[in-house]
Amino acid sequence: MKAAVYQAFAQPLIIRDVPDPIAPADGVVIKVEATGICRSDWHGWMGHDPDIHLPHVPGHELAGIIAEVGQDVWRWHPGDRVTVPFAVGCGSCPQCLSGNQHICDNYFQPGFTAWGSFAQYVAIPYADANLVRLPDEIGFIEAASLGCRFITSFRAVVTQGRVSAGEWVAVHGCGGVGLSAIMIARAMGANVIGIDLKDDALALAQSLGAIHVINGRRENNLIEAIHNLTGGGAHVSLDALGSPTTCRNSILSLRKRGRHVQVGLMLADEQNPPLPMAQVIAKELELRGSHGMPAHAYGPMLDMIKAGTLSPQKLVNKTITLAEASTELSAMSEFRNLGVTVINQFD
Repeated sequence: MKAAVYQAFAQPLIIRDVPDPIAPADGVVIKVEATGICRSDWHGWMGHDPDIHLPHVPGHELAGIIAEVGQDVWRWHPGDRVTVPFAVGCGSCPQCLSGNQHICDNYFQPGFTAWGSFAQYVAIPYADANLVRLPDEIGFIEAASLGCRFITSFRAVVTQGRVSAGEWVAVHGCGGVGLSAIMIARAMGANVIGIDLKDDALALAQSLGAIHVINGRRENNLIEAIHNLTGGGAHVSLDALGSPTTCRNSILSLRKRGRHVQVGLMLADEQNPPLPMAQVIAKELELRGSHGMPAHAYGPMLDMIKAGTLSPQKLVNKTITLAEASTELSAMSEFRNLGVTVINQFD
């Protein structure tokens, strides 16, 4: 099969032929029809993830058709249309047994702990507990856009942030994660503020439901502006970018007893940022993380997509070939990407 491989961190991906994967006894091989390019892939490519061993094939936001089934798999068959959470649970550890497969103690993550979906085929273990059947109404490109960004944002807004109608939600960073969060929070009936440094990202945020947008580069006092717009601070604020600055701003944006959700990754030298803990204590703020979503929780989200309440396809900025993946991945170093890019041509 053809795959995009890098031999060294931060070096170009090379398209070459590699051996076809073999289905694990408890897993499947998926023919990849579409796969997103995500900032998590960029972090891995830069060498920020200790799970990656070279040479490596990235990719974890995938959708496709089952090509081969392991001997111990009973729920799935060749030809089934599926997607899969980016964090695949083993099904037997304490986290999995409590329904939290996305934070499994023995997790498998395509594109990180093993070769991923920047390829014509990818092997996924633990299939019975983790695969998600795609409704006929949802195409492969749209399913790939759910990837890690949309599902993580869905859990961040609905489960971790507990957003309800009429609340104020501030979203710091209007990339793929932030735009997903804006769409989802608006669908939940919230009043959403989008914050970014780029006008084109803010324009897209408005088109997806943000009722106010703020360019942080031009706003002299971002925190004061958010408090003024919301009448005392956001009920929920999300750091959808992942930096010490956006994390701090998100926390300071909150009203008393507000909820901060950290969605954007902070790795390398930024993984332990200073936090305004005096405000956390004085205002009784709640700080939570959001890391994906287990397969069993996809149902309500898929129902909203089928009903047209959520439209993740609107986040797809462009589709590209596998050969173009290297250029697209390296462009993430400069934050030039807008929305979601999906690979859907693998020949």
